[in-house]
Amino acid sequence: MKPQRANSRNDALIEAAAELFASQGYKSTSMRDISKAVGMLPGSIYYHFPSKDDLLLAIYESGVERITETLEAAVEPLVDPWDRLQAGMSAHIRAITQESAYTRVIFRVEPDDVPKYKSQLVALRDRFEAQFKSLVDDLPLAPWVDRHLLRLMILGAGNHARLWFSPDGGNAPEEIGARFCRLVRDSICN
Repeated sequence: MKPQRANSRNDALIEAAAELFASQGYKSTSMRDISKAVGMLPGSIYYHFPSKDDLLLAIYESGVERITETLEAAVEPLVDPWDRLQAGMSAHIRAITQESAYTRVIFRVEPDDVPKYKSQLVALRDRFEAQFKSLVDDLPLAPWVDRHLLRLMILGAGNHARLWFSPDGGNAPEEIGARFCRLVRDSICN
Protein backbone atom coordinates (compact mmCIF):
# COMPACT_ATOMS: atom_id res chain seq x y z
CA MET A 1 0.00 0.00 0.00
CA LYS A 2 1.25 3.49 -0.85
CA PRO A 3 2.09 5.53 2.27
CA GLN A 4 -0.77 7.81 3.23
CA ARG A 5 -0.27 11.49 3.84
CA ALA A 6 -1.06 12.42 7.41
CA ASN A 7 -3.60 15.21 7.14
CA SER A 8 -7.18 16.09 7.83
CA ARG A 9 -8.15 15.09 4.27
CA ASN A 10 -7.31 11.45 5.08
CA ASP A 11 -9.42 11.69 8.22
CA ALA A 12 -12.33 13.16 6.26
CA LEU A 13 -12.05 10.44 3.61
CA ILE A 14 -11.93 7.66 6.22
CA GLU A 15 -14.88 9.16 8.10
CA ALA A 16 -16.97 9.54 4.92
CA ALA A 17 -16.08 6.04 3.73
CA ALA A 18 -16.99 4.56 7.12
CA GLU A 19 -20.39 6.28 7.04
CA LEU A 20 -21.07 5.16 3.48
CA PHE A 21 -19.84 1.58 3.97
CA ALA A 22 -22.00 1.34 7.10
CA SER A 23 -25.14 2.72 5.46
CA GLN A 24 -24.87 1.53 1.83
CA GLY A 25 -22.56 -1.44 2.18
CA TYR A 26 -18.97 -1.84 1.12
CA LYS A 27 -19.68 -3.31 -2.30
CA SER A 28 -22.37 -0.73 -3.10
CA THR A 29 -20.19 2.27 -2.30
CA SER A 30 -17.95 3.63 -5.02
CA MET A 31 -14.87 5.80 -4.74
CA ARG A 32 -16.93 8.44 -6.58
CA ASP A 33 -19.52 8.31 -3.75
CA ILE A 34 -16.79 8.86 -1.18
CA SER A 35 -15.13 11.71 -3.07
CA LYS A 36 -18.53 13.39 -3.52
CA ALA A 37 -19.22 13.10 0.22
CA VAL A 38 -16.06 15.08 1.02
CA GLY A 39 -16.31 17.53 -1.90
CA MET A 40 -13.30 16.17 -3.74
CA LEU A 41 -12.77 15.44 -7.42
CA PRO A 42 -13.19 11.69 -8.05
CA GLY A 43 -9.60 11.18 -9.24
CA SER A 44 -8.10 13.11 -6.32
CA ILE A 45 -9.11 10.49 -3.79
CA TYR A 46 -6.54 8.09 -5.26
CA TYR A 47 -3.76 10.44 -4.18
CA HIS A 48 -4.70 9.66 -0.57
CA PHE A 49 -5.88 6.05 -0.90
CA PRO A 50 -5.00 3.93 -3.94
CA SER A 51 -8.18 1.85 -3.66
CA LYS A 52 -11.42 1.30 -1.82
CA ASP A 53 -9.79 -1.72 -0.18
CA ASP A 54 -7.13 0.57 1.31
CA LEU A 55 -9.85 2.79 2.76
CA LEU A 56 -11.56 -0.24 4.27
CA LEU A 57 -8.32 -1.36 5.88
CA ALA A 58 -7.87 2.12 7.40
CA ILE A 59 -11.44 1.99 8.77
CA TYR A 60 -10.86 -1.44 10.31
CA GLU A 61 -7.59 -0.29 11.86
CA SER A 62 -9.25 2.76 13.37
CA GLY A 63 -12.34 0.86 14.53
CA VAL A 64 -10.41 -1.97 16.15
CA GLU A 65 -8.08 0.55 17.79
CA ARG A 66 -11.06 2.38 19.31
CA ILE A 67 -12.63 -0.81 20.66
CA THR A 68 -9.28 -2.10 21.92
CA GLU A 69 -8.48 1.15 23.73
CA THR A 70 -11.93 1.15 25.38
CA LEU A 71 -11.40 -2.39 26.63
CA GLU A 72 -7.83 -1.76 27.82
CA ALA A 73 -8.87 1.35 29.74
CA ALA A 74 -11.68 -0.55 31.46
CA VAL A 75 -9.61 -3.51 32.68
CA GLU A 76 -6.22 -1.90 33.27
CA PRO A 77 -6.81 -0.57 36.81
CA LEU A 78 -8.36 -3.82 38.07
CA VAL A 79 -6.60 -6.79 39.64
CA ASP A 80 -9.29 -9.40 40.38
CA PRO A 81 -9.75 -11.64 37.30
CA TRP A 82 -13.55 -11.69 37.60
CA ASP A 83 -13.68 -7.90 37.97
CA ARG A 84 -11.47 -7.61 34.90
CA LEU A 85 -13.73 -9.93 32.91
CA GLN A 86 -16.82 -8.00 33.99
CA ALA A 87 -15.22 -4.68 33.04
CA GLY A 88 -14.08 -6.16 29.73
CA MET A 89 -17.53 -7.50 28.91
CA SER A 90 -19.14 -4.17 29.80
CA ALA A 91 -16.61 -2.22 27.73
CA HIS A 92 -17.07 -4.60 24.81
CA ILE A 93 -20.84 -4.18 24.86
CA ARG A 94 -20.56 -0.41 25.26
CA ALA A 95 -18.07 -0.14 22.37
CA ILE A 96 -20.06 -2.19 19.89
CA THR A 97 -23.50 -0.81 20.74
CA GLN A 98 -22.65 2.86 20.37
CA GLU A 99 -23.64 4.37 17.07
CA SER A 100 -20.28 4.21 15.34
CA ALA A 101 -19.93 3.74 11.62
CA TYR A 102 -16.54 2.14 12.25
CA THR A 103 -18.04 -0.57 14.43
CA ARG A 104 -20.88 -1.18 11.99
CA VAL A 105 -18.36 -1.61 9.17
CA ILE A 106 -16.29 -4.08 11.20
CA PHE A 107 -19.36 -6.23 11.74
CA ARG A 108 -20.87 -5.71 8.29
CA VAL A 109 -17.83 -6.31 6.09
CA GLU A 110 -16.27 -9.74 6.43
CA PRO A 111 -12.57 -10.28 5.72
CA ASP A 112 -13.56 -12.62 2.86
CA ASP A 113 -15.20 -9.62 1.16
CA VAL A 114 -11.75 -8.06 0.67
CA PRO A 115 -9.35 -10.80 -0.46
CA LYS A 116 -6.50 -8.31 -0.92
CA TYR A 117 -6.45 -7.54 2.82
CA LYS A 118 -8.11 -10.61 4.26
CA SER A 119 -5.11 -11.60 6.35
CA GLN A 120 -4.70 -8.06 7.74
CA LEU A 121 -8.41 -7.80 8.61
CA VAL A 122 -8.33 -11.19 10.34
CA ALA A 123 -5.19 -10.13 12.24
CA LEU A 124 -6.97 -6.98 13.45
CA ARG A 125 -9.91 -9.01 14.74
CA ASP A 126 -7.52 -11.52 16.31
CA ARG A 127 -5.73 -8.68 18.10
CA PHE A 128 -8.99 -7.64 19.74
CA GLU A 129 -9.96 -11.23 20.56
CA ALA A 130 -6.56 -11.79 22.17
CA GLN A 131 -7.59 -9.37 24.90
CA PHE A 132 -10.45 -11.69 25.82
CA LYS A 133 -8.16 -14.70 25.63
CA SER A 134 -6.01 -13.07 28.27
CA LEU A 135 -9.03 -12.22 30.45
CA VAL A 136 -10.37 -15.78 30.29
CA ASP A 137 -6.93 -17.37 30.78
CA ASP A 138 -6.55 -15.43 34.04
CA LEU A 139 -9.81 -16.77 35.53
CA PRO A 140 -9.63 -19.35 38.33
CA LEU A 141 -11.62 -22.09 36.61
CA ALA A 142 -12.14 -25.78 37.17
CA PRO A 143 -9.98 -28.02 34.97
CA TRP A 144 -13.01 -29.26 33.03
CA VAL A 145 -13.79 -25.76 31.68
CA ASP A 146 -12.76 -25.33 28.06
CA ARG A 147 -11.31 -21.81 28.10
CA HIS A 148 -11.34 -21.54 24.31
CA LEU A 149 -15.06 -22.29 24.10
CA LEU A 150 -15.78 -20.01 27.05
CA ARG A 151 -13.98 -17.15 25.29
CA LEU A 152 -15.91 -17.76 22.08
CA MET A 153 -19.19 -17.84 24.01
CA ILE A 154 -18.39 -14.56 25.75
CA LEU A 155 -17.33 -12.88 22.51
CA GLY A 156 -20.39 -14.20 20.68
CA ALA A 157 -22.75 -12.94 23.37
CA GLY A 158 -21.06 -9.56 23.44
CA ASN A 159 -20.92 -9.21 19.66
CA HIS A 160 -24.57 -10.19 19.34
CA ALA A 161 -25.60 -7.38 21.72
CA ARG A 162 -25.40 -4.96 18.79
CA LEU A 163 -28.50 -6.65 17.39
CA TRP A 164 -30.72 -6.54 20.48
CA PHE A 165 -29.35 -3.75 22.69
CA SER A 166 -31.54 -0.69 23.10
CA PRO A 167 -30.41 2.39 25.02
CA ASP A 168 -34.04 2.68 26.14
CA GLY A 169 -34.15 -0.96 27.26
CA GLY A 170 -33.49 -0.20 30.90
CA ASN A 171 -30.01 -1.71 31.22
CA ALA A 172 -26.78 0.11 30.53
CA PRO A 173 -23.89 -1.83 28.96
CA GLU A 174 -22.22 -1.94 32.38
CA GLU A 175 -25.23 -3.67 33.93
CA ILE A 176 -25.49 -6.13 31.05
CA GLY A 177 -21.77 -6.90 31.34
CA ALA A 178 -22.14 -7.44 35.08
CA ARG A 179 -25.08 -9.80 34.57
CA PHE A 180 -23.29 -11.73 31.81
CA CYS A 181 -20.24 -12.11 34.03
CA ARG A 182 -22.37 -13.23 36.99
CA LEU A 183 -24.07 -15.83 34.77
CA VAL A 184 -20.70 -17.15 33.63
CA ARG A 185 -19.20 -17.23 37.12
CA ASP A 186 -22.26 -18.76 38.81
CA SER A 187 -22.59 -21.41 36.08
CA ILE A 188 -18.95 -22.45 36.18
CA CYS A 189 -17.99 -21.95 39.81
CA ASN A 190 -21.08 -23.26 41.62
